[in-house]
Amino acid sequence: MNRPIQRVGIAVVVMILALIANLTWVQVIHAPSLRANSANKRSMIDAYSRQRGLILDADGNVLAETVRSDGQYKYQRRYPAKPVQAFAPVTGFYGPYFGAGYGLEDAENDFLDGTDDRLFTQNFMDMFSGRDPRGGNVQTTIEPKLQVTAYRSLVEGSCNGKCIGAVVALQPSSGKILAMASTPSYDPNLMATQDYTAAKASWDQLQAEPSPLRNRAIAELYRPGSTFKVITTATALNAGLKPDVALTASPSFPLPGSLAVLPNDGNPPTRCGGTSARTVTLTQAFEYSCNAAFGDLILDKLPGDPFSQFSDTALKFGVGESPAGIPLSVAKSTIGDIGHDKAALAQSSIGERDVKLTVLQNAVNAAVVANGGIRMRPYLVDKLQTADLGTVSATRPSQISRPLSAEEAATLTNMMVLSEQHTRNAQAGIASKTGTTDPNETGSAFAWYIGFKPGSDIAVAVMVENGTGGADAYGGLIAAPIGRAVLNAYTGGH
Repeated sequence: MNRPIQRVGIAVVVMILALIANLTWVQVIHAPSLRANSANKRSMIDAYSRQRGLILDADGNVLAETVRSDGQYKYQRRYPAKPVQAFAPVTGFYGPYFGAGYGLEDAENDFLDGTDDRLFTQNFMDMFSGRDPRGGNVQTTIEPKLQVTAYRSLVEGSCNGKCIGAVVALQPSSGKILAMASTPSYDPNLMATQDYTAAKASWDQLQAEPSPLRNRAIAELYRPGSTFKVITTATALNAGLKPDVALTASPSFPLPGSLAVLPNDGNPPTRCGGTSARTVTLTQAFEYSCNAAFGDLILDKLPGDPFSQFSDTALKFGVGESPAGIPLSVAKSTIGDIGHDKAALAQSSIGERDVKLTVLQNAVNAAVVANGGIRMRPYLVDKLQTADLGTVSATRPSQISRPLSAEEAATLTNMMVLSEQHTRNAQAGIASKTGTTDPNETGSAFAWYIGFKPGSDIAVAVMVENGTGGADAYGGLIAAPIGRAVLNAYTGGH
């Protein structure tokens, strides 16, 4: 073979190899990113040519569905629940211009759109029968009555302007999330439209602060204030201290290595429970939420190393863990970097300084006490189904840890019952703890309420960012009525 022909042959081989390499890159390696590219019209047409699966509440009511459309795409997403804003933090949205946004539409996108490997058999049968491809269904643990009650109670709360806050209700025995509301909220139907101009206008509105897209139940971290005394009290009980241990009744507690003090509520700070005695019991300190007494408890009365005991107990409750998805992404709660700073430990013991929790985590804290000291893994998806309602997978309740013994949980329950009775408009049959932090960015305190009804399988956490009263937006005034409304909606109480 002469040299010119040989060179041409080599060049042809090289070009063929380059073509194969390019096809491999485009169709295999780069395919996922090309398919997800918002400019890929073909991918969008394909996605909207199939019936996306349903999102259902615990009763089987439809929260999200796919309907036929007269627009440029064959199908369109629709959110029929009323009020739709109550369920938006759970569902998220799905539309042709901004994709699967937030909530279960994003977290379970592959299953809902039918590309999940677990739907292979269904997809094969649909193809064989000539039926349009279909996605799988996601059934949630959300109880619709509780969800609507939580949302409406937040919306109608006592706030400076529209309420900014969140509610989480859990079933302590299983970890099911019965309600997860966040305000402000939005109408996901506005993002599902095939009208680009309308969708873009809605998207722009959702970017304004406070953003309705932010699920404040799981995505935001807040100082928990005195609700964290549940953890501190659990630390004391774990260490063998009894509920009658004597603590200072002084109006304030001096912080070691600092000129600052840990003051009780009031201006000036008051003695614990108004007593003239020098000391109070741990039960009384919890009932009246006396900061000074808890400083004394964590620094002077706790046997052993208070730093490790405090952090270890918090971790048993889940504070400091990287939480597993529910399947939504959950921010990591923390007690902060206390080190061996005694002043920091005392401030952290009352839920201040760098202690930050999600509302979900604070609901877990209450649920642990309600469940006899056992922490269950929280979850939002009850089961995944094929379009023909065959079960692909079902969530089984699972125990994570046991932060309290049954006896310790009963002791802490009694303290929370007394705490409820010391709260304004207290209701019989509820165990609770309120919390009020220093003023935040809104000028108000974070107003907290966590609680449960002993003997009833529900625990709740409520947080409001912008309650009326500024620094005096007490948890017992702002958050407690919301929490009681949710508990009563579940049990039929008043």
